[in-house]
Amino acid sequence: MLFNSLSFVVFFVCVFALYWTVRVRTIQNFLLLVASYVFYGAWSWKFLLLLIGSTLLDFLWGILIDRSVDPRRRQLFLIGSIVMNLTVLGGFKYLGFFVSEAAEFLAWLGVPSSLPVLEIVLPIGISFYTFQTMAYTIDVYRKKIPAERNPIDFALYVAFFPQLVAGPIERASHMLPQFKIERLWSAAGIDSGLQLAVWGLFKKVVIADNLSPYVDAVYLHPAGYSGTALMTATAFFAFQIYCDFSGYSDTARGTARMLGFELVRNFDHPYISRNPVEFWQRWHISLSQWFQDYLYFPLAMRFMRKGGWANRYKAHIISMTLIGLWHGASWTFIVFGLYWGVIIALYLFAMERSVDVAPESRLGQAAASNARLIHSLSLGVMFVIACIGWIFFRAESMSEAWYMLTHLFSPEGVPAVLRAQIVHPAVLWLLILSLVIAEWLQRNRPALVACVSVGRLPAIAWRYALVAAIIFSYMLAQQGSRPFIYFQF
Repeated sequence: MLFNSLSFVVFFVCVFALYWTVRVRTIQNFLLLVASYVFYGAWSWKFLLLLIGSTLLDFLWGILIDRSVDPRRRQLFLIGSIVMNLTVLGGFKYLGFFVSEAAEFLAWLGVPSSLPVLEIVLPIGISFYTFQTMAYTIDVYRKKIPAERNPIDFALYVAFFPQLVAGPIERASHMLPQFKIERLWSAAGIDSGLQLAVWGLFKKVVIADNLSPYVDAVYLHPAGYSGTALMTATAFFAFQIYCDFSGYSDTARGTARMLGFELVRNFDHPYISRNPVEFWQRWHISLSQWFQDYLYFPLAMRFMRKGGWANRYKAHIISMTLIGLWHGASWTFIVFGLYWGVIIALYLFAMERSVDVAPESRLGQAAASNARLIHSLSLGVMFVIACIGWIFFRAESMSEAWYMLTHLFSPEGVPAVLRAQIVHPAVLWLLILSLVIAEWLQRNRPALVACVSVGRLPAIAWRYALVAAIIFSYMLAQQGSRPFIYFQF
């Protein structure tokens, strides 16, 4: 059941009407849990059983950890929870990849092997809800939160349908308290939630889905296109994946807000970042913070105790490589993460070296007098760095990624306007320009946006305008409803 489908609109309208008719918190929570299971079960009832089983086990692990006073026993319970979650995630997501790689390696050595070819269907959203429950048990172990004793509230925390299949990855400390308080009808909250959801659908359906055919055509057969087409497709993919994933996050936040809940913000204008560290503080924020809190900080503390120049950057490289692996079982994703880890390490190394430059020096004075130019250049450089990373992310294989990188300036192939029946690149650039302008207004002129969107229109007219925008978005959709990119993770 896709957000950008008529079936979800009907589903949400029904849930919304029943939810606000009940007005009793416990019944509302139970209704949302049933709705969430219906939403997930529409994909596969078998994987729904996996979700319920995982939820029940982590609910019990949390109670066992919380009740135990013996540090060793608490640690064993935590290890049991983590091993269980990673085993399930690894079995579905990574086992087939490692088995096939092992078979190829043995064949390369000339060793005959009869390893089976595994084709395992990946349960949708498993990476998101697995990390969410792991964060819960780790926080209980660290005594940051008490174990949840209400199975309905905990199950709803894991399966809350707006963010179940593609995040954001919520923390129990943020969501569980919201399930325990009364939700009051708020016209302002519903209006802002509807506006946010429509904006997310607009980014997905109108921008991302119209960029997709151009990107798919080039990356399907990159050898058939010129360097101009390769560069254009890579730039288009940078905006496609941003509008696709942030569009999902905005729609999730908007639908949750209309039900009285507030999800964490998952994107904060990442393409205005001035350095690689800032980029990952703005892109997929919930995942970056998860790895920062549960992997990077423990690794950094361990490596810092060892000392040495190289140990100062190992935690960054390992964490980012695992972020790449989190996205999928493929060498392209591993290299994607490794690429960002090396870029961040090099940036931090350069920053440490630049501390020695005195601010009153000629270089420091030049930098101060040309701050705006340097800022603009840093934005451009960061966008290029991000696009290079997206080549590894989007390419089907390392050989295709290498071809893209080495032929970006090649004059061979067809012109930038592809032979396929797709939207003309000039129109696509106009869509991207409209996105940039709209986000600049949201970021720098929020009062103007609020005045235009709400202040001058009656509430009923605003609601009808939003409904019309949804219908318009569906009318512009290319080839029906396209799945969100991050559903595959």
